[in-house]
Amino acid sequence: MSNEVTVRITRQDRADSAPYTETFQVPHRPNMNIISVLMHIRRHPVDAEGRKTTPVAWDMNCLEEVCGACSMVINGRARQACAALVDQLEQPIVLEPMATFPVVRDLVIDRDQMFETLKRVHAWIPIDGTYDIGEGPRMPEHKRQWAYELSKCMKCGVCLEACPNVNSKTNFMGPFSFTQVELKNAHPTGAMHKSVRLNEFMKDGGLQDCGNSQNCVEVCPKGIPITTSIAAINRQATVQMFKNFFGDRS
Repeated sequence: MSNEVTVRITRQDRADSAPYTETFQVPHRPNMNIISVLMHIRRHPVDAEGRKTTPVAWDMNCLEEVCGACSMVINGRARQACAALVDQLEQPIVLEPMATFPVVRDLVIDRDQMFETLKRVHAWIPIDGTYDIGEGPRMPEHKRQWAYELSKCMKCGVCLEACPNVNSKTNFMGPFSFTQVELKNAHPTGAMHKSVRLNEFMKDGGLQDCGNSQNCVEVCPKGIPITTSIAAINRQATVQMFKNFFGDRS
């Protein structure tokens, strides 16, 4: 392994400015990840030609592939920078912001569209007040285990980056929304608002815009079976459609 790591980063000074590329040489250390590369550049903002530049901006938080904040495109693949080890990557290592989201600066993106989707599909379990209302209904163990797999979603945005149906020509909410709707509908209390979620999901940007390319399953860092959720929500929506037709919105 070379004593230096070559990194080519797509940068953007402001949300409304043009992107450009800078190359950096970073001293190699065993077991270093992309975050440690970016932290070195932040401490020593000098490009490969020896010219002083500005520190690179990026998002990070947990550093253990749980929060999804450090998601970016690394060598053409959307993934988390904290889990991407330098020794397992071809050089030069190319870092880019995910193209599905608006760029704030450098590798920092704006994920507001994901959080607006969560609000749109009612992705929470409502309770009546904050007082003690006692124990809620029990969830069967087999359903709890399945729900746990869906709850691993960290809203990293990688599935949206990989999905060909998430683009400027559609309003598709993205693959992660299927798992969120199924997760909340499976909850004994969340099921009380099942029709609200399904009726919203049957509108523009919902399930009809999914092309079932299955790219989302291939790239999901948590291995969430998203296509299974897509099938489940399609079945639930079909039942809801008949309920709506016959005037039953329960």
